[in-house]
Amino acid sequence: MKILILGAGQVGSSVAANLASEANDITLVDADSDTLNQLRDRLDIQTVQGNAAHPDILLQAGIEDTDMLIAVTNSDETNMVACQVAWTLHHTPTKIARIRAAQYLVHPELFVGNALPIDVLISPEEIVCNYIANIIDYPGALQVLEFAGGKVVLVGLKAYYGGPLVGHELRQIRQHMPKIDTRVAAIYRRGRAIIPMGTTVVEADDEVFFIAAREHIHDVIRELRRVDKKNKRVMIAGGGNIGKRLVERLQGRHQVKIIESNAKRARHLAEVLHDVVVLHGDSSNEELLLEENIDTMDMFVTVTNDDEDNILSAMLAKRLGAGKVMSIINRPAYVDLVESQEFIDVAISPQQVTIGALLAHVRRGDIVAVHSLRRGAAEAIEAVAHGDDKTSRVVGRSIEDIMLPEGASIGAIVRGKQVIIAHHDTVIQAEDHVIMFLVDKRYIADVERLFQVGITFI
Repeated sequence: MKILILGAGQVGSSVAANLASEANDITLVDADSDTLNQLRDRLDIQTVQGNAAHPDILLQAGIEDTDMLIAVTNSDETNMVACQVAWTLHHTPTKIARIRAAQYLVHPELFVGNALPIDVLISPEEIVCNYIANIIDYPGALQVLEFAGGKVVLVGLKAYYGGPLVGHELRQIRQHMPKIDTRVAAIYRRGRAIIPMGTTVVEADDEVFFIAAREHIHDVIRELRRVDKKNKRVMIAGGGNIGKRLVERLQGRHQVKIIESNAKRARHLAEVLHDVVVLHGDSSNEELLLEENIDTMDMFVTVTNDDEDNILSAMLAKRLGAGKVMSIINRPAYVDLVESQEFIDVAISPQQVTIGALLAHVRRGDIVAVHSLRRGAAEAIEAVAHGDDKTSRVVGRSIEDIMLPEGASIGAIVRGKQVIIAHHDTVIQAEDHVIMFLVDKRYIADVERLFQVGITFI
């Protein structure tokens, strides 16, 4: 696939790195020549320097025969104009744009019909906000990913001493929870992936990914770790777009405090937010945190634009007694550092969270959703099975008869309103939504081929 990416920032460069490794023809456009030179040497992609919305720059970048345009510059207006130019002059088939300003997003009529020709809108702030809110709703979880409109949930968590299943084989889950069906999709032990079997013994500190119907998630979490109390009291550091959206999502269900360093922004938040304590100050100020009873907070979340502030504030809050701490961290090296040293309970990479929303539109076959896991090394995928037993490699076949690539497993199937946890003899039917876990994303092309329908493949 020929893909043109506009913007070599954190999201653009991360998307280019992900897609370039999958044999796509990638061209990256940005105004910064130094950044482009570094990325070209590292990723072996084509680059063009210039204004991403100018028709001549797009032409130079090969827009004439581009299959997909991904506009993720730091300017909403540049992204929108680039999509308009690509469609009006070249009828580019698929146009994806990152739009950050809520003032645009509240008017969906701008992006339908004869208005702005954008096929897919990506709002990183909304995606990250939903991601954080899901983790807050499931105490103990490291990742919470939804599929099939929220009917199925994939949860990643760390198994602790004291969990009923720790030290026991996975097949004993059925004995512990006879009325609940679940499946462990993958286990990571000391950073290494383990394909789970019925005889696999869960060890303390294992990172376990399991899949279940939404209504059963809390019960399964209790099997793998000691029961965490609900996150009722939440303190948020940073009142920007993500912080404000997160408060709006949590208010009413949680007791929320938000700290904002900019006085004008703090006053604005106090005016528009309700049932929320808005504090003007520095989230890394020890006196302020102590005055606001940081030791009574179930969750402390840092969402400012500064990685260093986020990390230091979270570490301080942890030392002062906060229950769990979670931080947005943009630099991959920082994420690796804080996770390896366990300074922070959950480190969130906005690029990886956002990339999942983009990848669902890049994948071949009918891929509905893609979630990037473990900093892009693994993926969870929702694919729709089409065709019949003559035109499809999966329809009409039991899971044990499907030639899955190495490290891939099918965790669940959604058939209409029914959630079916996958077992070896489960037969896939046409139009089933199949949720898969792929330990190594190098095999993604094999998964795509499984769900592509041909005239015949026999």
